[in-house]
Amino acid sequence: MKFFRNIGYVLYRIWFYVLVTLPILVMFPILVLSILKDSWYPFFFRLARIWAKIILIGMGFYPKVKRDVVFEKGKSYMFVANHTSMTDIMLMLYVVTKNPFVFVGKAELAKIPVFGFFYKRTCILVDRSDVKSRHNVFIEAQKRLQRGLSVCIFPEGGVPDDESLLLNEFKDGAFRLAIEHKIPIAPMTFHDNKKRFSYTFFSGGPGVMRVRVHDIIPTGILELEDKRMLREQTRDIILKELQSPIIE
Repeated sequence: MKFFRNIGYVLYRIWFYVLVTLPILVMFPILVLSILKDSWYPFFFRLARIWAKIILIGMGFYPKVKRDVVFEKGKSYMFVANHTSMTDIMLMLYVVTKNPFVFVGKAELAKIPVFGFFYKRTCILVDRSDVKSRHNVFIEAQKRLQRGLSVCIFPEGGVPDDESLLLNEFKDGAFRLAIEHKIPIAPMTFHDNKKRFSYTFFSGGPGVMRVRVHDIIPTGILELEDKRMLREQTRDIILKELQSPIIE
């Protein structure tokens, strides 16, 4: 029985990468056109949301979103959430509908065939072991924010190796950026992504993906010395929600 279950997990993982790749190949010409000009990024963002929905639906994932706030169209935010799965990217794109944002993500993801071609041209890449790369994130984020876009950072800095860990400590980057540019923090809690599609190979399966979109945290009156307080306030909101995972 375990043998056949493991075969199912293998096929499920293969299907995920098919869903990641196939829509990009189908939409490749229009995707390339959408990244030719910076001003066309909102159109690329709409295409990315279609891509994300195809993957979520194709994998049998059913997002259930509880919103404590509705984001203002045309306003920039710093979107943050807990990070446990590759599907966090798709779910973030599903949840945020009218505020085009760019991801700040690991540079090594640019090596993924097909996906990486667009990833490195539309996202802000960071090598956390390189001080120059980390500094460049602030420069690139400023450019995007000046164009009216939002930014998404998973402040744990990566998926924790220990999957029993409920929520890792947060890095400062997202909160420093939010304070410097006076944009509000928009925290979210992803309840089920680890269960649905974790980095443990022989695991996962279809089902509901619950999301809590919390009230925004304004940063207009904060100074850089407040970034630790802001970081811990945001983490506490997400942690408490993870510890009380019922969404009515």
